[in-house]
Amino acid sequence: MDATACNESVDGSPIFYLVGIPSLPEIFFFPVFFIFLLFYLLILMGNALVLVAVVAEPSLHKPMYFFLINLSTLDILFTTTTVPKMLSLFLLGDRFLSFSSCLLQMYLFQSFTCSEAFILVVMAYDRYVAICHPLHYPVLMNPQINATLAASAWLTALLLPIPAVVRTSQMTYNRIAYIYHCFCDHLAVVQASCSDTTLQILMGFCIAMVVSFLPLLLVLLSYAHILASVLRISSREGRAKAFSTCSSHLLVVGTYYSSIAIAYVAYRVDLSLDFHIMGNVVYAILTPILNPLIYTLRNRDVKAAITKIMSQDLSCDRSI
Repeated sequence: MDATACNESVDGSPIFYLVGIPSLPEIFFFPVFFIFLLFYLLILMGNALVLVAVVAEPSLHKPMYFFLINLSTLDILFTTTTVPKMLSLFLLGDRFLSFSSCLLQMYLFQSFTCSEAFILVVMAYDRYVAICHPLHYPVLMNPQINATLAASAWLTALLLPIPAVVRTSQMTYNRIAYIYHCFCDHLAVVQASCSDTTLQILMGFCIAMVVSFLPLLLVLLSYAHILASVLRISSREGRAKAFSTCSSHLLVVGTYYSSIAIAYVAYRVDLSLDFHIMGNVVYAILTPILNPLIYTLRNRDVKAAITKIMSQDLSCDRSI
């Protein structure tokens, strides 16, 4: 659409209006609010519990759990970027966002998405070193290297979305720009513009490839080496033990890329706009809510640490 067709605001700063889920009747707003609130509380409590368990239990002060702290922190930040505004939308009808607030939300959502993908790659590398080079593990995964790997994942993810956000901020919008989404997703914001969106859609696609398929390729490469190494172990018990150390991470990776696939299919398949929006909302909630469940149910060390902490709290309560 030609930019001259826009009715821009006098000060040049548009106001963004979140349409939400277009065909959802208002009578269902409170049930949807309650469901999202429940999910958000579960995400906060589950990931906070993992954080406390890893920090408080000395036996979990290992590289694998250091990266798990990063993952849980990301899940909390990731959902806090979008869910509170969604809750406000469905409970209070608060649909407006300032230009800067919308772009900040879009930037943080993209950054935390990138960070999670890169942290999962780092966790795959940690399992690769632990299984394929166990004798060198203390040297290759010392605290300084762990901190460098985590910091590199965070820094790269913070820098990567900047070009797309800057370009989006330079596009032309109506005085009130309607965003057909529950939060400021990049594609939804771009589609609300009056400018030519071809370059932005291409840029968004390129970023999606970098943060989705490249990390997935690195994870698969790590596990190809792990599988080859495990198959060389003669005893069945040894193979089972090696695979068990990877099971939680594999489930998390599977959940993460399954949610991406749901969002991608929802965008690409010829479905109604509501399905497009819900596909992205599922992507924003599914992984953060399942990650702590996977690590508490599948990982014996984390489960034991959480049980120990909870039993200590119960003992304190009874003594009081």
